[in-house]
Amino acid sequence: MKLSARSRYAARLLLELAVREGDTPVCTADLAKGTGITAPFIEQIIRPLKQAGMVASVRGASGGHMLDRPPSDITLGEIVRTMEGSANIATCLDCDTACERSDDCLTRTAWERASRAMERELDAITLADLLSGDLPGGMD
Repeated sequence: MKLSARSRYAARLLLELAVREGDTPVCTADLAKGTGITAPFIEQIIRPLKQAGMVASVRGASGGHMLDRPPSDITLGEIVRTMEGSANIATCLDCDTACERSDDCLTRTAWERASRAMERELDAITLADLLSGDLPGGMD
Protein backbone atom coordinates (compact mmCIF):
# COMPACT_ATOMS: atom_id res chain seq x y z
CA MET A 1 0.00 0.00 0.00
CA LYS A 2 1.19 3.46 -0.82
CA LEU A 3 -0.10 6.24 1.41
CA SER A 4 -1.47 9.28 -0.35
CA ALA A 5 0.25 12.65 -0.18
CA ARG A 6 -2.67 13.79 1.99
CA SER A 7 -1.75 11.28 4.74
CA ARG A 8 1.97 11.95 4.55
CA TYR A 9 1.45 15.71 4.52
CA ALA A 10 -1.10 15.53 7.35
CA ALA A 11 1.49 13.79 9.53
CA ARG A 12 4.13 16.36 8.54
CA LEU A 13 1.73 19.23 9.27
CA LEU A 14 0.73 17.83 12.67
CA LEU A 15 4.38 17.31 13.59
CA GLU A 16 5.12 20.93 12.67
CA LEU A 17 2.27 22.04 14.94
CA ALA A 18 3.58 19.77 17.70
CA VAL A 19 7.08 21.25 17.41
CA ARG A 20 5.59 24.74 17.67
CA GLU A 21 3.12 23.69 20.37
CA GLY A 22 2.10 26.52 22.60
CA ASP A 23 -0.73 28.96 23.21
CA THR A 24 -0.18 30.85 19.96
CA PRO A 25 -1.76 29.61 16.72
CA VAL A 26 0.56 29.14 13.73
CA CYS A 27 -0.53 30.90 10.54
CA THR A 28 -0.82 28.96 7.30
CA ALA A 29 2.07 30.89 5.69
CA ASP A 30 4.42 29.84 8.51
CA LEU A 31 3.20 26.25 8.27
CA ALA A 32 3.85 26.31 4.53
CA LYS A 33 7.42 27.54 5.12
CA GLY A 34 8.05 24.96 7.83
CA THR A 35 6.61 21.97 5.97
CA GLY A 36 7.13 22.73 2.29
CA ILE A 37 3.40 22.17 1.71
CA THR A 38 1.54 24.83 -0.26
CA ALA A 39 -0.93 27.01 1.65
CA PRO A 40 -3.95 25.87 -0.44
CA PHE A 41 -3.09 22.21 0.21
CA ILE A 42 -2.63 22.92 3.92
CA GLU A 43 -6.17 24.33 4.03
CA GLN A 44 -7.49 21.14 2.37
CA ILE A 45 -5.62 18.93 4.82
CA ILE A 46 -6.60 20.96 7.90
CA ARG A 47 -10.36 20.50 7.35
CA PRO A 48 -10.56 16.76 8.09
CA LEU A 49 -8.00 17.11 10.90
CA LYS A 50 -10.20 19.74 12.54
CA GLN A 51 -13.28 17.52 12.14
CA ALA A 52 -11.37 14.67 13.80
CA GLY A 53 -10.47 16.91 16.76
CA MET A 54 -6.72 16.94 16.12
CA VAL A 55 -6.45 20.61 15.10
CA ALA A 56 -8.13 23.79 16.30
CA SER A 57 -8.17 26.99 14.27
CA VAL A 58 -8.42 30.61 15.34
CA ARG A 59 -9.65 33.30 12.94
CA GLY A 60 -8.33 36.81 12.70
CA ALA A 61 -5.09 38.70 12.20
CA SER A 62 -3.26 36.71 14.86
CA GLY A 63 -5.09 33.50 13.99
CA GLY A 64 -3.87 30.21 12.68
CA HIS A 65 -3.84 26.56 13.63
CA MET A 66 -2.73 24.59 16.67
CA LEU A 67 -2.99 21.07 18.01
CA ASP A 68 -6.27 20.43 19.78
CA ARG A 69 -4.86 17.45 21.71
CA PRO A 70 -1.47 16.56 23.13
CA PRO A 71 0.98 14.93 20.68
CA SER A 72 0.88 11.79 22.84
CA ASP A 73 -2.85 11.41 22.04
CA ILE A 74 -2.55 11.52 18.23
CA THR A 75 -1.42 8.35 16.43
CA LEU A 76 -0.30 7.76 12.87
CA GLY A 77 -3.17 5.27 12.59
CA GLU A 78 -5.72 7.95 13.42
CA ILE A 79 -4.13 10.31 10.91
CA VAL A 80 -4.21 7.71 8.12
CA ARG A 81 -7.82 6.71 8.85
CA THR A 82 -8.84 10.38 8.92
CA MET A 83 -7.19 11.14 5.60
CA GLU A 84 -7.74 7.82 3.76
CA GLY A 85 -10.98 6.56 5.30
CA SER A 86 -9.26 3.33 6.35
CA ALA A 87 -5.85 1.69 6.54
CA ASN A 88 -6.86 -1.25 4.35
CA ILE A 89 -4.41 -2.35 1.68
CA ALA A 90 -7.14 -3.72 -0.60
CA THR A 91 -10.35 -2.01 -1.77
CA CYS A 92 -12.38 -5.19 -1.23
CA LEU A 93 -11.91 -4.80 2.53
CA ASP A 94 -13.68 -1.44 2.49
CA CYS A 95 -16.64 -2.60 0.43
CA ASP A 96 -17.88 -6.17 -0.11
CA THR A 97 -19.31 -5.23 -3.49
CA ALA A 98 -15.99 -3.79 -4.76
CA CYS A 99 -15.04 -7.24 -6.03
CA GLU A 100 -17.32 -9.97 -7.31
CA ARG A 101 -15.05 -12.57 -5.69
CA SER A 102 -15.24 -11.19 -2.13
CA ASP A 103 -17.25 -14.15 -0.85
CA ASP A 104 -14.85 -16.85 -2.05
CA CYS A 105 -11.55 -14.99 -2.48
CA LEU A 106 -8.59 -17.00 -1.23
CA THR A 107 -6.40 -13.94 -0.65
CA ARG A 108 -8.89 -11.63 1.07
CA THR A 109 -8.08 -13.01 4.53
CA ALA A 110 -4.37 -12.39 3.94
CA TRP A 111 -5.04 -8.78 2.86
CA GLU A 112 -7.17 -8.31 5.96
CA ARG A 113 -4.47 -9.70 8.28
CA ALA A 114 -1.82 -7.49 6.67
CA SER A 115 -4.08 -4.45 6.96
CA ARG A 116 -4.75 -5.08 10.66
CA ALA A 117 -1.02 -5.60 11.34
CA MET A 118 -0.17 -2.31 9.65
CA GLU A 119 -2.99 -0.57 11.51
CA ARG A 120 -1.72 -1.91 14.87
CA GLU A 121 1.76 -0.58 14.09
CA LEU A 122 0.45 2.83 13.04
CA ASP A 123 -1.77 3.00 16.13
CA ALA A 124 1.26 2.31 18.33
CA ILE A 125 3.15 5.38 17.07
CA THR A 126 2.16 8.81 18.39
CA LEU A 127 3.32 12.25 17.35
CA ALA A 128 5.18 12.40 20.68
CA ASP A 129 7.07 9.22 19.73
CA LEU A 130 8.09 10.75 16.42
CA LEU A 131 9.20 13.98 18.10
CA SER A 132 11.34 12.10 20.61
CA GLY A 133 12.74 9.71 18.00
CA ASP A 134 11.87 6.86 20.37
CA LEU A 135 9.54 4.63 18.38
CA PRO A 136 7.88 1.79 20.30
CA GLY A 137 9.03 -1.71 19.38
CA GLY A 138 11.96 -0.38 17.37
CA MET A 139 13.50 -2.66 14.79
CA ASP A 140 16.87 -4.20 15.60
